[in-house]
Amino acid sequence: MVDDSEDDAYLLRAELARRGLPMYCRRVDSALDMAAALASDDWDIVLSDHDMPGFDALAALEVLKRSGRDVPFIIHSGRISDRQAVSAMYDGVDDFIAKGDYERLVPVIGRELRGALARRAVRQADSRIEQLAFFDGLSALPNHQSFCARVEAAIAHARERGRTPAGVVMVVDLDRFLRINASFGYDTGNALLRQVGERLRAGLAVEVMLARLGGDKFGVFLPAVVERGEAELVARWIVHSFERPFLKQHIELFLTASVGIAMLPGDGRAVHELLMNAETATGQVKRSGGNGLRFFERTMNAASAERLALEADLRHAVERSELFLEYQPVVAAAGADIRGVEALVRWRHPHLGRLSPDRFIPLADESGLIGEVGAWVLGEAARQGRLWADQGLDLRVSVNVSAVQFSQPRLLETVSRALHDSGLAPAQLVLEITESSLMNDVESAVGMLRALKNMGVRVAVDDFGTGYSSLSYLKRLPIDIIKIDKSFVRDLGGDSRDVAIVRAIIALAGSLGMSTVAEGVESAAQADVLRAAGCDFFQGFHFSRPCAAEALVL
Repeated sequence: MVDDSEDDAYLLRAELARRGLPMYCRRVDSALDMAAALASDDWDIVLSDHDMPGFDALAALEVLKRSGRDVPFIIHSGRISDRQAVSAMYDGVDDFIAKGDYERLVPVIGRELRGALARRAVRQADSRIEQLAFFDGLSALPNHQSFCARVEAAIAHARERGRTPAGVVMVVDLDRFLRINASFGYDTGNALLRQVGERLRAGLAVEVMLARLGGDKFGVFLPAVVERGEAELVARWIVHSFERPFLKQHIELFLTASVGIAMLPGDGRAVHELLMNAETATGQVKRSGGNGLRFFERTMNAASAERLALEADLRHAVERSELFLEYQPVVAAAGADIRGVEALVRWRHPHLGRLSPDRFIPLADESGLIGEVGAWVLGEAARQGRLWADQGLDLRVSVNVSAVQFSQPRLLETVSRALHDSGLAPAQLVLEITESSLMNDVESAVGMLRALKNMGVRVAVDDFGTGYSSLSYLKRLPIDIIKIDKSFVRDLGGDSRDVAIVRAIIALAGSLGMSTVAEGVESAAQADVLRAAGCDFFQGFHFSRPCAAEALVL
C-alpha cells in the first residue's frame, strides 16, 4: 500500500479482510521505502493513493517499473481526475478505483491477480522451453546448440567491428567411459558426468564457456584468446583436473580425458569446422593412449580421411572373407615340442594388400567394430583348434582380446558361442589380455576373469611388465599364464638388468602357480638364458614365424 495515511491503510486492510481477502501488507509513503519493499519481498499487487506530499501514484509507478517486477498496480484514490486516471492507465497503471469503493475494488484485485498468475505461468513455460532448447538436462550446462550459438555470436561480433575473430575451441572427451556404465550402471555414469561438469565449471574462468556436447564429451570456448601458450595452460589444467578421484557412494573412481584444441581463425572460421577439427585432434590423443592434449594440425585431416575409408572397408571385411588367421607356435622349453599356437589376425585388403593387426585393430576398437572382428577371430581360431584336436593333436589355441573387447559384457557370450559352434574343449582355448587392460579397472576385471574361468577357458596376461601391475591386485586375478614381453627378451644376452627382471617375473609366476611364456625369442642364446631362469614356454622367430595353419610343422 502506497499511502501517507496510516488510518486509510488500516481501513483498507480491514475492509478487504472482511470481504474474504486476508493479506499481509506493508505501507510505504516514499520512493526509497517503496524500492526497499519491492526488493525485499515478492509482492502480489500494489495499491497506491495518488495525491501524497512529495510522492504520488505516477512516481510510485516509476519505482515499480525500475524494479523490473511484474506486479499489478492499482490507483485507489479520491483525489485524481478522470483525465489523470486515463493518462495514468496509458502509462501502465492497471486500473483506477475511487477510494472507498470496495465493492468494485475486490473483483478488480481478483482479476489482476489472475492475470499476473497467468503471465507468470507463461514466463515459466518460456523459461522451461529455453532450458530444454539450450541446456543439457543431465549436467545443467549449456548444450551443443547453445555452445554453437555462443561461438558463432562471438565470431559475428568480431567481424561486425572489423576485427579478425579470435578464440579457442576445445573438445574434452572422457577416456574409456563406457567401462563405467558397463561396470557400475548408467546411474553411476550420469552422476560422474555431473561431477565432471561441476569440477570443470568451478575451475574455469567466468568468461569461459563450458558446455556438454553430448555423451561423455564437453566443449570449452575461450573467447578472444590468440596465444597457443594460454590455450595450452587451460588444456593442461583440464587434463590435470582429472587426477583427483571422483566419488560415488564413497567409492573412488578415476577418469582421464583427451583434449583436442582448435584455434580461430587458422583452424576454422565457423563453429562446426572448429568443433570437427578439435574432435580430430582429440581422436589423435585417444589413439596415443588418452590422458593428454593435442592442437589440431591440417595433416590430421588427411589421416582422418584415410581412416574413414579404412573403417568403411573394414565393415565389409568379414562378410567378404578378407580376414584370415596365421598361427605362431608356442614351444616347450624342455624339448622344444609345440604345445600351443597364438592366432594372429591379418587382413587381405583388396587395394592395400596384406595389413597387420596394428593397422586395423585400433580402428576396430575405436569404431565399435571390434565386437564383430573379435567374434570372427574367436570362432575361426576355435574351429581350427577343434580340427587339430580331431587329428589327435593336444594344442592350446591362444586368441588376443583387446581392451575394448574385454570391457564389453558380451565377450562372455562371444566366447561361449565360439566354443559351442566349434566343439573345442574350453581348456584348449587361451584368452590373452594385456596387463594394462586388466589394471584399468581391477574390480571389473576380476569379475570378468572369474566368469571366463567358470567357463573353463584359460587366461594369459600379455605384454607382462610393460604396464603398471600391483602385486596385491595380481594375486587376486585368476590367471593361468604370464607372457613376458619381448622388450625384456630382446637384450637378454647383454643386459644384466633384463636378465634380473625376467628371473623375477618367472619366480613371481611360479610362486603364484602360473606358467610363463617368453615372447620374441629370436636366438638360441636368448632361449638358453630363459631356460636357465626356469621359463616354461617360448614363442618367437627362432622357432617359427606366424604362418597358415596348413603350413605349421606339427
